[in-house]
Amino acid sequence: MEQGQKIVGKEPIIELRHINKHFGSVQVLKDVSLTVHKGEVVVIIGPSGSGKSTLCRTINRLETIDSGEIVIDGAVLPQEGKQLAALRSQIGMVFQSFNLFAHKRILDNVTVAPRDVLHTPKKQAEAEAMELLRRVGVGDQAHKVPAQLSGGQQQRVAIARALAMHPKAILFDEPTSALDPEMIGEVLDVMTELAREGMTMVIVTHEMAFAKAIADRVVFLEDGQIVEESTDPKAFFDEPATERARLFLRALEH
Repeated sequence: MEQGQKIVGKEPIIELRHINKHFGSVQVLKDVSLTVHKGEVVVIIGPSGSGKSTLCRTINRLETIDSGEIVIDGAVLPQEGKQLAALRSQIGMVFQSFNLFAHKRILDNVTVAPRDVLHTPKKQAEAEAMELLRRVGVGDQAHKVPAQLSGGQQQRVAIARALAMHPKAILFDEPTSALDPEMIGEVLDVMTELAREGMTMVIVTHEMAFAKAIADRVVFLEDGQIVEESTDPKAFFDEPATERARLFLRALEH
């Protein structure tokens, strides 16, 4: 990797075991198994409709599954109930459409989950939130509402909100796809810094240069199946092992 000597741990944080998922009669995930280790950045790529976002959303059961097993840091994720809520709170999520509370100030957007879920005292939650907002470069926006911020700023707030829960991993579902081109870089810079610091991340993205630079492992998904995996992103992008991945990457060049 070009990021230096980053150490990826051996302990699994996220395990997907033989996941199957249908939308009606269409099977969108077909016997998918994937393990993400502590400190690892796994980038999921593939054509539109391949099941990338669905796969990302099943990890914390935003999408239900038909069969298979999801394990978070050694604990099987149940279908519902308090244990699901507890395990889900350990996995942050950054959506393509920000999903901020429109009527709440930025500071309140970041503190609501730590206060409600972790029962963090208000003063502590606000101090931690301000530190995170400064870290992602929007500390001076804390008392505004989301509509007063650019898309790139809102997405950086969404990352701060995910970090406020002290997650074991963060899922990114195409976090730059709703942004204007000039705003994409500022979000990717924050994500690159998180990767450098050792945050466990699963990223669904169309940004191939970013994927090549940041990934510890690239997963190529097509038609609901993992077609190819590589722990050498440069080799994957330069010379993928499968014809399907080659065709996909070649189509992106035109």
